[in-house]
Amino acid sequence: MGKWRGKTAFITGGASGLGLSIAKQAAREGMNVVLADLRQEALDEALAWFGENGAGAIGLKFSVTDREAFEEAAREAEKKFGNIHLLCNNAGIGCAHGPLWEMSYDDTDIAIDINLKGVLNGIRAVVPRMIGHGEGGHVVNTSSKNGLMPPPSLGLYNITKGAVVSLTETLAGEMPQGYGASVFCPGPFKTNLGMTSFSVPAILRGESPGAPPSPPPPPPPQDGADFDIEAVRSSELNSDEAGRLVFRGLNRGDLYIITHSEFYEGVRARCEAILRAFPKTPPNEAFKQAFSFIVYNPVFSKQREYR
Repeated sequence: MGKWRGKTAFITGGASGLGLSIAKQAAREGMNVVLADLRQEALDEALAWFGENGAGAIGLKFSVTDREAFEEAAREAEKKFGNIHLLCNNAGIGCAHGPLWEMSYDDTDIAIDINLKGVLNGIRAVVPRMIGHGEGGHVVNTSSKNGLMPPPSLGLYNITKGAVVSLTETLAGEMPQGYGASVFCPGPFKTNLGMTSFSVPAILRGESPGAPPSPPPPPPPQDGADFDIEAVRSSELNSDEAGRLVFRGLNRGDLYIITHSEFYEGVRARCEAILRAFPKTPPNEAFKQAFSFIVYNPVFSKQREYR
């Protein structure tokens, strides 16, 4: 607990789901917690838990798509708790399903604005402050297993979450000594993502969210295979587990924080497919030396085996 005690965490999408799980774990680690969310009722409900457990926390209502509001929120956080040491860019939504050529411009813009630009806005608003205080710090960006293994028909989600993986890999190589970055790639958790994915875009459009649609039925078995849907759903981790896994990764200094072994073969197949596509010609060593900054990123060597 000593590593984080007395420091401050700023968590977007922090009033529910995985964000709230991360926020609660931050409080257990002795941190002050800033919950950022678009929904005031969710903030009020979440803050009640922190009050009941004697944890220091504030809620800030704003959209991660609003750059000026993000800057102001960072100032408010510092005014209340002092320097920010942990930024969790967790806010995100599920996206419209279907072939990419069927996605509306509106669906595309909202997906990119929240899932990708929202992360970049957080980095721009908070990281310079974090580096400026010189006390060390870390950024955790929430992607998805889809960012590592993109399946068909989920194109908008795959694109935005894949971009979050890439930007985190880049950020990790740019952070100065004493600072770091990790990408959180969760598999299925029991959360309210479906509800927030429905309500947040409506709020941003200035509409009343109304009642969320009924959840879609489970996908049909592939190739006629039979399976136990309850056994499938049992792979969904309780959302409370997310915070523990994130802080486990933070304390290990992991670049990638991954939750589900079920996606290992798919990710490996993708990596192997990329390697098979390389030409077999001998590399030009002079080129490798002259352009070492684009042919290799040393952050990858720092990732340790999961133990």
